[in-house]
Amino acid sequence: MERSCLVFLQRLYFAANTMFMISQGLLEKYNQPVPRYTSYPTVPSWEEPISRDDWERGFSQQFSILNSKEGISLYLHLPFCESLCTYCGCNKKITTNHSVEDIYIKALVREWRLYLRLMPEKPIIRELHLGGGTPTFFSPENLHKMLSTILQYAEIHPDHQFSFEGHPNNTTREHLEILYDLGFRRVSFGVQDNDPQVQFIINRIQPFENVVKVTNMAREIGYTSVNFDLIYGLPKQTIESMERTLLQTISLRPDRVAFYSYAHVPWNSRGQRLFDTKDLPPAALKMQLYRLGKFHFTANGYADIGMDHFALPTDELHKARYAGTADCPTGSTRLHRNFMGYTTQSSTLMVGLGVSAISDAANAYAQNKKTIREYYEAINNGHLAVTKGYFLTEEDLSFKKYILDISCKGATSFDPADLALLEEFSFPQLRMLAKDGLLQWNETGLQLTSLGHHFIRNICSAFDLHLRRKQPAERTFSLSV
Repeated sequence: MERSCLVFLQRLYFAANTMFMISQGLLEKYNQPVPRYTSYPTVPSWEEPISRDDWERGFSQQFSILNSKEGISLYLHLPFCESLCTYCGCNKKITTNHSVEDIYIKALVREWRLYLRLMPEKPIIRELHLGGGTPTFFSPENLHKMLSTILQYAEIHPDHQFSFEGHPNNTTREHLEILYDLGFRRVSFGVQDNDPQVQFIINRIQPFENVVKVTNMAREIGYTSVNFDLIYGLPKQTIESMERTLLQTISLRPDRVAFYSYAHVPWNSRGQRLFDTKDLPPAALKMQLYRLGKFHFTANGYADIGMDHFALPTDELHKARYAGTADCPTGSTRLHRNFMGYTTQSSTLMVGLGVSAISDAANAYAQNKKTIREYYEAINNGHLAVTKGYFLTEEDLSFKKYILDISCKGATSFDPADLALLEEFSFPQLRMLAKDGLLQWNETGLQLTSLGHHFIRNICSAFDLHLRRKQPAERTFSLSV
């Protein structure tokens, strides 16, 4: 018992000192909106429409190169929700009519078969994720029907990772058991906040008892990674309410936590127009909420993976992030980043199925049509629903590598062929970042400092040439929270 208390106090001391190292001035300096870099170039730089023929040709070529070497990732976007969470900026369809499930599944399977025509061999699925919307809107039987149909046309990699997003209110034991039997071992529950007042204003009422119940069920069944999503900066959040949510969360020991910053974009999300802006925490309070979360997570054994993610040492994400270091000397997996966020799978080819889903062919991106009507129309006419995308140039591929390296490894090496561009656009930013103690660098590469790890998005933005060419340097930084 004494040793446990000592370890806890040491962690507490370390966390407190780590947070105090980040001055308020530094936080304020870099507090400007910058992307999370789940892609580069980011979606605002993409073109609409794109050539479907060019996308299909390029996808087929990349599949031939990457499938046997890496396998593929598969993302299924399931957009339906029974009620509107007013904070949510995702592509969703609100309905209580569950007859939509069967129609949507048929379209999703048709789309998968259209992609299969572009694959000269059987796809090897390395990673599969169900996102939404609310995937557990679908009945367990329908999820089984959809997934078993898709998987019968594919091989499953022995080192696969299957995961899904679950709502604590409607994820049943049957959901968990059926998906477990299909190979799912990770579930991410959208908790967001446990405070009743906050839940009321964002229209997501879910008693903490429901979170406890579904977490325990998942572990009883055998899920090896149970994750929570939390959001700070929501309307009505206070230091006191956030601390209660954090302590309740930590009491359940989720294997990893995504601690997201609420983005208020009412011009893109109608539900957010229902908020009175005076209910939103001011910028200074929002920073305090983040610092409080980071303090509690690091004091309780969670490592800061970067880009809003925290993980326990036993979680695969932690092992991938710290593989080969003193924190994980025997680690062998490596961290990767794609549209699903951080992942331990290294496949660079991702197929996105469903309305608004995004596919990534490593050298090109394609996004499906954003309305269900348009999506159904395309699929029912026998062609892919891609509408928006981007074909990367050689310049894009080079700078995408720098951004991925920084996001996943905390370091990168520069290609001498890029020095002219780096000198014009990136090096001026690196000089400022280094002056603030966030990194060490020279013309051959850079390494993040422990302080710089808290500002990963800021450092990535130094290599975002699409952003750099549009905006002056002093306006393009953002706190990585």
